[in-house]
Amino acid sequence: MTTHKPHVEAQPLETTPATFDDLGLAPDILKAIKHVGYTHPTPVQQKAIPAAVSGKDLIACAQTGTGKTAAFCLPMAQRLTHGKGVRGLVLCPTREIALQTKAFLDQFGKSHHLRAAVFIGGVKMGPQIQAIRKHPDIIIATPGRLWDLVEQKIVKLDSIEELVFDEADRMLDMGFLPQIQRIMKVIPAKRHTMMFSATMAMEIQKLAQNYLKDPEVIKVARPGTAAAGITHRLFLVEPEDKIKALTTLIKKEPGSTLVFVKMRRDADRISTLLSKQGFPCERIHSDLSQAQRVRALDNFKKGKVSTLVGTDIAARGLDIAGITHVINFNVPPSEDDYVHRAGRTARASRTGISSTIGTWMDINDIRSIEKLIGMTLPREELEGIAPYKEIARAAAAKSKRTVNPRFGSSRNRSRGRGRR
Repeated sequence: MTTHKPHVEAQPLETTPATFDDLGLAPDILKAIKHVGYTHPTPVQQKAIPAAVSGKDLIACAQTGTGKTAAFCLPMAQRLTHGKGVRGLVLCPTREIALQTKAFLDQFGKSHHLRAAVFIGGVKMGPQIQAIRKHPDIIIATPGRLWDLVEQKIVKLDSIEELVFDEADRMLDMGFLPQIQRIMKVIPAKRHTMMFSATMAMEIQKLAQNYLKDPEVIKVARPGTAAAGITHRLFLVEPEDKIKALTTLIKKEPGSTLVFVKMRRDADRISTLLSKQGFPCERIHSDLSQAQRVRALDNFKKGKVSTLVGTDIAARGLDIAGITHVINFNVPPSEDDYVHRAGRTARASRTGISSTIGTWMDINDIRSIEKLIGMTLPREELEGIAPYKEIARAAAAKSKRTVNPRFGSSRNRSRGRGRR
């Protein structure tokens, strides 16, 4: 399929005083944990792993960057030490998250001789058909591609014992509910199920009610709280100064920078503008082929380019060590998305910066974000760019929103997301 090998997720900033020896894990898995340098579990790992190892269904509310991948991969690897055939299934919202999960299972499942296979859209069917012929124990897949393979009778799911919904909220946001419902009809009712979500919205609670049995509910922090180690900043400018603000930030603070935009055309346009102005960058969005996305990520991870421009759907959940700066060129489409975007930096005991470029059209949305994360985003100014004065133009913020003719307004409360 591809030789791309994502690295194993690094332990986040916040860990507990407990040790992995306290969580009921087998000696060979503990040995693998120590080999990669893990010493203390994160809060979600400390709470989820013992419950999962014992076979208890669970739903964990944890934002990205909290170590949730290990929270389900380690128990799954331990519980699938018997039998043959496809016995484990991890459903993921995006290709990148699926590949990262496989890298983790490859690392921690090898001690139990477990083989994992990835089934994702955007690549040819041939290599994936070959992968199923190698009799994997665990499948990691996006719902759309998995259902295609099930429908064509290439993949059978009638022996699944361990099921994981990873980033369940994002899968629902992306419209995967119909495929999930079809998949669940062919999975045995007798199974162990784990669900991880950044929010506990009504749709997630309904999904859990339908597919989990008396689950243990795990909350590691108030949903929506921002991760530690991140410096948050807000730059309010006039709409016509947004590009100048972006290039000024990149030039002023060189480093590994992830720029979030609203739609794929914004990613294309802005990456082209940055390249023309001498800022080497790559872009990532859902219209690119898997090969193009892998190449873009490789160039960014290896430092061949210092800037990656992406949409939420394409870039959310990326676990790339060393990102120093996240820049929101468009104010995030939801308050939770702000937390997810910011969480791409300050990983693995590092610090990072989350900068948001906003205009008068974004004031109400910014205040909603501030309410959710429990802090006021510090207002800062950039040299050579006239700042927008909130008090002087407060009335304008209440007026009817218009569309920025160049890149579109930051968001529309109708939640129409367009192509990502």
